[in-house]
Amino acid sequence: MAAPARRAHHRLQTQGVLTTKEIIMSTITAPNVQTPSKSGNLVEMNWDPITRIVGSLGIFTKIDFENRRVAECHSTSSIFRGYSIFMKGKDPRDAHFITSRICGICGDNHATCATYAQNMAFGVRPPALGEWIVNLGEAAEYMFDHNIFQDNLVGVDFCEQMVKETNPSVWTKAENTPSSHVALHGYRTIGDIMKALNPFTGGFYLEALQMSRMTREMFCLMEGRHVHPSTLYPGGVGTVPTVQLFTDYIVRLMKYVEFMKKVVPLHDDLFDFFYEALPGYEEVGRRRILLGCWGSFNDPDYCDYTYKNMTEWGRKMFVTPGVVVDGELVTTDLVDINLNIRILLGSSYYDDWQGGPTFVKQDPLGNPVDQRHPWNQTTTPRPQKRDFKNKYTWVMSPRWFDKRTGDYLALDTGGGPIARFWATALAGMVDFGYVKSTGHSVKIYLPKTASKPEVEFEWKIPKWSNAIERDRARTYFQAYAAAAALHFAEKALQELHAGRTRTWSDFTVPEEAIGCGFHEAVRGVLSHHVVIKNGKIANYHPYPPTPWNANPRDSYGTPGPYEDAVQNTPIFEENGRDKFKGIDIMRAVRSFDPCLPCGVHMYDGGGKILETRHSPMFGSDGSGNNT
Repeated sequence: MAAPARRAHHRLQTQGVLTTKEIIMSTITAPNVQTPSKSGNLVEMNWDPITRIVGSLGIFTKIDFENRRVAECHSTSSIFRGYSIFMKGKDPRDAHFITSRICGICGDNHATCATYAQNMAFGVRPPALGEWIVNLGEAAEYMFDHNIFQDNLVGVDFCEQMVKETNPSVWTKAENTPSSHVALHGYRTIGDIMKALNPFTGGFYLEALQMSRMTREMFCLMEGRHVHPSTLYPGGVGTVPTVQLFTDYIVRLMKYVEFMKKVVPLHDDLFDFFYEALPGYEEVGRRRILLGCWGSFNDPDYCDYTYKNMTEWGRKMFVTPGVVVDGELVTTDLVDINLNIRILLGSSYYDDWQGGPTFVKQDPLGNPVDQRHPWNQTTTPRPQKRDFKNKYTWVMSPRWFDKRTGDYLALDTGGGPIARFWATALAGMVDFGYVKSTGHSVKIYLPKTASKPEVEFEWKIPKWSNAIERDRARTYFQAYAAAAALHFAEKALQELHAGRTRTWSDFTVPEEAIGCGFHEAVRGVLSHHVVIKNGKIANYHPYPPTPWNANPRDSYGTPGPYEDAVQNTPIFEENGRDKFKGIDIMRAVRSFDPCLPCGVHMYDGGGKILETRHSPMFGSDGSGNNT
């Protein structure tokens, strides 16, 4: 994720100056009591923007305090980006440079996915060493981003200050609950773990910040610059491979591996405690198991970037692509995944394109391509007033068409890791020494490090897709990424020692072509679809994970994943509505690791624009002094 400076904490200044504690703890709400319903008064409470995420996400709810449950939720984004519009007419060779600017957080994921689409369109296959370098860079990005979000941003939801403020009885219990894995992480009680997560003062919080700096260095060794790579191109990379380069990476990687041996058991203790301390907490953020993963880490021994072989090389990825419906793995076929993507509207600020041009009638295998597929999408924005009974967001509604049932499924990524784990575990296709999928779990082996012995972690398919399990999977995937990086480093060095030092293959840009790239951004599924005509980009549509997670009610009335996860979430917070922080709602939303660059305004219930403060870090006291 971004460094804390990028995840600026936005707050509403009311009478007087907020204290540091209030800034860290506060959540912006706009209470408005509505007419009584059968279940009692519904109170409108809005969080716009959600803090400790990236961008302009607003969550608008109606809460039934009498029955302690969220009755209704709408997810909004107040920003229009327009990349699909201004990509038209551009030189196809520039796609990865331009699209990396979509996001200042995961720009490298976009650049990588764009090069995958370029490789297919240009008919080029990178040398093996170039592919291993890309994998090493992306593994470092997963380690960096998941680390800083989990322990420096979402971790604040579980820290001492937050729990004291929202659930004092839980804090009391935490102080007296021994940690099961104290021997592995060093924190005697759950209360000690919560103290260690306090922003800017907690020991574990500060340690995680150091690790995020080191993993960013690892990324820069492979791809030159974070977060917009300077050495990543279609056909491979411009990175100069040397023994010193990989040694510098591995030295840092082994420190991170040792850190993981502490992190995984620490989070297991913390998350298990919440289930114990708050019976029923599994319902927070819970939704039907509808998960999508587009796969990650190509294997150069199999991946030739041809569409005709995409089913085979997709299944050789080191993270298996797949769609999981109600716990069943429906497909692992990237061609099947691709053809069944549909972009619906409904509640979005756009005109329909059903009568517009059809860019791709058939895929390279002769399969028909739907008009609502990204290859055929035409983006025509239609700004208008926000109306929750009609249009209320700039996010479209991506869906996956289930041919078995005829349903348009509102897949989510669960923030990335839980979907990656679930698909990989069920598929049972991954086995490369450091990681093995078993059909019901994923085993991760980490070797001996400076002061800790070798260890094996096992992520097991959980009972629920909920807030806690999304957060837990994020921790385990940090270990997965580290283990994968060990393998990639070994393979890269084998190429280097064998004298196969080429990292880039030449190519020519065709006059007419189509391409698609499938990857996993940190937060989940990422696809780029390109159409080339007359040597220029005729159509281009990137679909990152947040549109899949943050989308609104579609044309069939189906709510998006954020909305679905928050609606019916029970309220465990002990504060009444006058001091309500919405911590359970925030945990549900942040478990998806939202990222909606970048404009922000604050509104009260009547739509009035209020004063917005942008501080260089969340935790600033508002005077320019950081605390």
